Amino acid sequence: MRAHLKPVLPDYMVPSAFVVLESFPLTPNGKLDRRALPAPELGAYASRQYEVPQGEVEEILGGIWQGLLRVERVGRHDNFFELGGHSLLIVQMLERLRRVGLSTEVRRVFESPSLADLAAVLSRGSQEQYEVPPNLIPPGCEAITPSMLPLVELEGEHIEQIVRAVPGGAINIQDIYPLTPLQEGILFHHLLDEQKGDTYARPMLLSVASREKVQELIVALQRAIDRHDILRTALQWEQLPRPVQVVYRQVRLPVEEIALEPERAALEQLQERMRPERQRLDLQRAPLMRLQIAADPQGEQWYVLLQTHHLVCDNESLDILLSEVGSHLKGDTHALPESLPYRNHVAQALAYARKHDAESFFREKLGDVDEPTAPFGLLDVHGDGSQIEEGHEALEAVLSRRVRIQARRLGVSAATLFHAAW
Repeated sequence: MRAHLKPVLPDYMVPSAFVVLESFPLTPNGKLDRRALPAPELGAYASRQYEVPQGEVEEILGGIWQGLLRVERVGRHDNFFELGGHSLLIVQMLERLRRVGLSTEVRRVFESPSLADLAAVLSRGSQEQYEVPPNLIPPGCEAITPSMLPLVELEGEHIEQIVRAVPGGAINIQDIYPLTPLQEGILFHHLLDEQKGDTYARPMLLSVASREKVQELIVALQRAIDRHDILRTALQWEQLPRPVQVVYRQVRLPVEEIALEPERAALEQLQERMRPERQRLDLQRAPLMRLQIAADPQGEQWYVLLQTHHLVCDNESLDILLSEVGSHLKGDTHALPESLPYRNHVAQALAYARKHDAESFFREKLGDVDEPTAPFGLLDVHGDGSQIEEGHEALEAVLSRRVRIQARRLGVSAATLFHAAW
């Protein structure tokens, strides 16, 4: 089945594991009961003909993969992504490698996904590792000084300004560090037009059986926030030399109960609240997540509108967050992976940016461009998505297959191919 799908789907859409069921487990409402789905066994994952890892580096890497991917054994030709790996697990893998004196870049994992190939990269790159400086703000600290912030240069007056903006003051500040280059780009778009909706604020609507279950969901989300630094993070940039992330030690998930009009359909009212122009979060106050809950006037169920921001929760991490919330709801938290400080990723990203000057690269590539080159003359890019019209056109099977084969040949998704052609 995997061989059949690979020619027509990009790599990230090919399932890592296949499980055969006689029937799908259903909830009393007739919907798929995801919690009752069995976990894939080792044989359900893609694996190559087993060959024992060779050498110390391969053995270390194989052991790390076993722990992260929860598989019984890893052969030297097995593929990280086929065994269930994804971008968030790459970050955890790099951190574990760092602890044993090995390092590489994220892109190398995509370029060398097999154990043997990645181990060879690690062997060559082990002398170029970057040591992340420790967080020097101790618990209970009532006065933060510039020397406590090894990842960012701030004067005392800047720190005092940050402290005044945090509920609880200095004692509630766990860390302060810069944004990654990608986060800086998202903040730019957030500030581009502060009167409209934020493209990177995303709503998700959930249906919950009862008010009791809603409370259980709130508790599970709060526990996830407590576990992860990035979910307790706010941004500050006004009157500062550069935008910074401020990690709170403690923060409560804001929950607002709203009343739906009984004479109108509940989903219609909630969909209005989910319109792009109504999506906005205060980036200067953690957490960058909020809940609105509402009882269905026509029934016993409740609705939960969860809003998150791409600055702290991208598509991949949102899936992980929801999976972790599910583990909390089931009381099955013992198998959750350790939570790694987000500061490690920030430090690595900034170190990479210092060694690879992106601005100089694009100046060299685009230095001879002396006028705007907007496609079709479209220069107004300040929209919030509310005026977008969608169009759908089905490609014939032969052309669709050719497009996917070409995308696979180039090592990109079909969507990337369409974007380049457009």
